[in-house]
Amino acid sequence: MKLNDHARFSTLCIHAGQEPDPSTGAIITPIYQTSTYVQEGLGQHKGFEYGRTQNPTRLALERNLAALEAGIAGFAFASGMAAIDAVLTRLESGDHLVVSDNTYGGTFRLFERVRRKFGLDFTYVDTSQLDAIDRAITEKTKYLFIETPTNPMLRITDLAAAAEIAHKRNVRVIVDNTFASPYIQQPLALGCDIVLHSTTKFLNGHSDSVGGIVVAVKDEHIEWLRFIQNAEGAILGPMDAWLVLRGTKTLPIRMERHNANALALAEFLAAHPKVARVHYPGLPSHPQHALARRQMCGFGGLISIELGTFERARTLLESVRLMALAESLGGVETLISHPATMTHASVPPERRQAIGVTDDLVRISVGIEDLEDLREDLDQALTHL
Repeated sequence: MKLNDHARFSTLCIHAGQEPDPSTGAIITPIYQTSTYVQEGLGQHKGFEYGRTQNPTRLALERNLAALEAGIAGFAFASGMAAIDAVLTRLESGDHLVVSDNTYGGTFRLFERVRRKFGLDFTYVDTSQLDAIDRAITEKTKYLFIETPTNPMLRITDLAAAAEIAHKRNVRVIVDNTFASPYIQQPLALGCDIVLHSTTKFLNGHSDSVGGIVVAVKDEHIEWLRFIQNAEGAILGPMDAWLVLRGTKTLPIRMERHNANALALAEFLAAHPKVARVHYPGLPSHPQHALARRQMCGFGGLISIELGTFERARTLLESVRLMALAESLGGVETLISHPATMTHASVPPERRQAIGVTDDLVRISVGIEDLEDLREDLDQALTHL
């Protein structure tokens, strides 16, 4: 089995980074559940010395995800937050980052309550507005950190244009691509420098693993990420690596269904009299709809809706039957959540209001169930409002 240099995305999902096991011919990468490796002599080994430093299952996943993101090297971590923090470790006290204002609550918590104490500075702007990015960059800015689509308001940033602005000021561009997945967009191909994911979400796709990945293209970033992955040791274990490898094999067909189901439900909700507003890039009413059509392959599996009051939101959340009230996203099952008290609870209330994460906002991670069952569940739940 050998991949052609021009192998396409769906083929890469199944085969990139993986070869049949040389000892048995097993077509699926084994779970190398080992902490160390026997050496033939001093300085003589087979490329593996210690479980924190290298693991064949993790290496297969890292190569697979690097290929899917059109990168050079990938580094798998124990969570998406560990992946983000690994990227920050290259910075020094006094360095500045410009960050998407509507970023994930856990990212905001890491930046404000952990890394700010170590001397990093952060400015939050609506990165969908390119002039806001340009105004926020200073002489001390090292990174532009972008989420697109954002969590949970689903704003879209023009990645090619943002990268051009940043690079003119010698600023590197980091993109959290979790909400889209590499099936929908590849930030590195659009000129960005580093892309990262919570592999917990669409990449794994089955709600049974927690992890993170960073993919880079520049030697300076690759060398540091390889060092810090080993030095800090927040690695992805072999079982979790194997689970994500299983997930990426079906990523294209899952994303097709996520896209189709979410678009249909967004259209249904936009026409429903009890829904005040729908946020979904696939709707023509979305402020960056044209950009999403140009930059993305599909519009993703996340929808956010406004219902008018917190009580109406709570009623909906507690009235669904098929959908599960739970944090996280990107699994085959549909999850529904309340960002203000769940994913963004660590964000101060006044800041939540400023970025649109209001108490009446509900986020839906649309799964791959039968569309009619999902629509019927939402319809019956809305009757209780």
